[in-house]
Amino acid sequence: MLQHGKRPTVASRHGMVAAAHPLAAAAGARVLSNGGNAFDAAAATAATLNVVEPYMSGLGGQGYATCYVASERRVRSLNFMARIPRRFPLDKLSRREQILRGPVAVGAPGNFGGWCEMVSRYGRKKLPELFAPAIRIARDGFGMIEFNVEEFRGVTGELRGHAALYPEWSRNYVEGIEGGQPKLGALLKQPDLADTLAALGNEGPGLLYGGALGRKIIERLTELGGCLSMDDLSDFKAEWVDPVAVTYRGRTIHVPPPPCEAFQYLVTLRILEGFDLGGMERNGVDHVDTVLRAIRIAAGVRIANGVPSPQKLAELLSDGHIESLRARVRDGKPVTGPTEQWTPPPADGQGSDTGEGHTTSFSIADADGNLVCVTQSLGSVFGSGVVVPGTGVCLNNFLYWADVTPDSPNRVKHGDLMPVCVAPSIVTQDDKPVMALGTPGSYGILQTQPQAFVQFVDFGLPLQQAIESPRGRLTDGRDVLLEGRLAADVQAELRKRGHNVTTGPDWTMKVGGMQGVAIDPATGIMTGGCDPRRDGYVVPA
Repeated sequence: MLQHGKRPTVASRHGMVAAAHPLAAAAGARVLSNGGNAFDAAAATAATLNVVEPYMSGLGGQGYATCYVASERRVRSLNFMARIPRRFPLDKLSRREQILRGPVAVGAPGNFGGWCEMVSRYGRKKLPELFAPAIRIARDGFGMIEFNVEEFRGVTGELRGHAALYPEWSRNYVEGIEGGQPKLGALLKQPDLADTLAALGNEGPGLLYGGALGRKIIERLTELGGCLSMDDLSDFKAEWVDPVAVTYRGRTIHVPPPPCEAFQYLVTLRILEGFDLGGMERNGVDHVDTVLRAIRIAAGVRIANGVPSPQKLAELLSDGHIESLRARVRDGKPVTGPTEQWTPPPADGQGSDTGEGHTTSFSIADADGNLVCVTQSLGSVFGSGVVVPGTGVCLNNFLYWADVTPDSPNRVKHGDLMPVCVAPSIVTQDDKPVMALGTPGSYGILQTQPQAFVQFVDFGLPLQQAIESPRGRLTDGRDVLLEGRLAADVQAELRKRGHNVTTGPDWTMKVGGMQGVAIDPATGIMTGGCDPRRDGYVVPA
């Protein structure tokens, strides 16, 4: 049925890129059209995102990818998260808010290493060609669009209060904007970043991991009082790992294994498979109540089990355990508990929001049958706020997401791989790849992906409409923010059922910024979906 005023379905048989900015999606699609594959396009898309959404992700961030490798007929995940630094001052930290900004929050940059690994292992093109679109846009500048303006304006005042960080951040970004004010159509140039991407394209990962760029990063962090060392940088390695998977309505969903926290998504889907969601009214109270209860229960399972061993994870996903969780969904009693990290049980049964984080996710399909889903981040908006002079590189604050609570069973240790709440996913059906789906949103990632997936699978919506459907974001206690497009009587009834509902705006980035590609296994036709909650865009090859 035609939906006037909505984004159309974009279809292709030759390739598809769904990303969080039109220029990044176009860069990836151009690589596909010029003979590159999905792995090449992923590097081009990621590098361009570094330029056009510098507050979300970049070479100084970290992340994961999940990929269907057509030549090997299998799904693989790539971990480009870094380990907890050797000198991370755990003994001086009792709560994560102590290191929201600044040098102590910086983990080793992993994104660049991840891009290089995808290209060197499975790509066809060389880095200079793949980085060329990003370099050109950084050098010539680009016109700021709506989400760019919102993000820059939202953080400038806060960063101005960090005397050690603001001058270099401002020089790189604010002074790079025509007229010095972020506004629609303002031109933003990043010549230092252009030079850095050109050098990295020519010299490869050694320039960062042990080379001159790495030394510049460590020198700046040391000057500011950081804990990262050259040894931490040199030790970084992007690592291919076998994903974990569950089945849902005849499809198999693959996500990275622990220490990635994506298994919460799998637990949620396993719970929901026990309910006839498609027989409920779409976006009605039974549908939304069942999904929200399953999400909160699955979050509790993740938090209680930290980084489970393969044996423990198999137990958590087993029929017997999942059936006990389904019984808890069915019993109708309010579900109260944390959704983010371990916390002592709150005395009043309520909690608070710790923010949505700033991450990006993109999905790519090519004509060879490869499918790539990448979710990567700087952590918070502009990460740590540390920009390395003369490089245009903004560094992450991923260590802010490390559990440092002294009493927590999940407290991190030096040298641990960093647990992170992302869930880049590949879906297969009869061993054929049929979907790549991912989203940003901090701990909301593990909540909003199942909500959209249910809209696609259980209610049969096209991918674009499934992504556009109203969603919710749960936080600690019983709190949940629901988009205002959900009917008022549904939200009122949810309150009666024990959810502490706040009605949000009709559209909010607090419920993510999802991008996906679906493939019809019968025809091979690819359809893309992008999230209007941010500047998402789909470009076919």
